[in-house]
Amino acid sequence: MPTCLLCVCVRGSVYCDDNDLDQVPPLPKDTTHFYARFNKIRHIKNTDFINLNNLKRIDLTGNQISEMDDDAFALLPQLQEILLADNNLQALPELPITMTFIDVRNNRLISGGIHPEAFKDMSRLEFLYLSNNQLDYVPVPLPESLRVLHLQNNNVQSLHVDTFCNTNDRNYIRRSLEDIRLDGNPVNINLYASAYTCLPRLPIGGGY
Repeated sequence: MPTCLLCVCVRGSVYCDDNDLDQVPPLPKDTTHFYARFNKIRHIKNTDFINLNNLKRIDLTGNQISEMDDDAFALLPQLQEILLADNNLQALPELPITMTFIDVRNNRLISGGIHPEAFKDMSRLEFLYLSNNQLDYVPVPLPESLRVLHLQNNNVQSLHVDTFCNTNDRNYIRRSLEDIRLDGNPVNINLYASAYTCLPRLPIGGGY
């Protein structure tokens, strides 16, 4: 069945929420926003979004995704926002540097499942939601553009003095990063005061 009969297509947006889908349907080439929340999708393949050069937002919240091909999103030149909350992911595939918003809350992400320096070159990334996973450390380096970092309810046990700041530059101030959540982790943020000297606001969090 053609996707726009199964789903709702409106001016580049395709809405397939709560539709018992077990895979991503073929999308029109002019798709800019794709919503397939609360379905039964388990695997995202590298062919699911091929040649969708206008795609800016993908929302797959509330599926059963446990596997993603590593290049499933890497070649989307305009992708800015991806929402993968409430799935079963242990690993995060490579994402394009155009990202501004990443939400992978409530998965089973482990630190080894995130590419080294995965977010470093995302110069427009502002919102990074990683809460309720199994991460052991903060995924550094973080881009200067970042405004919100939520890591509550993970397994972060320590912080490095350069996690947020730059010890080589005492005048450095990270002005954008105003919302850091570390509550629900084993780390006691009171032991790492030197890691926050460059921040406009202290992280939220305690220790066990």
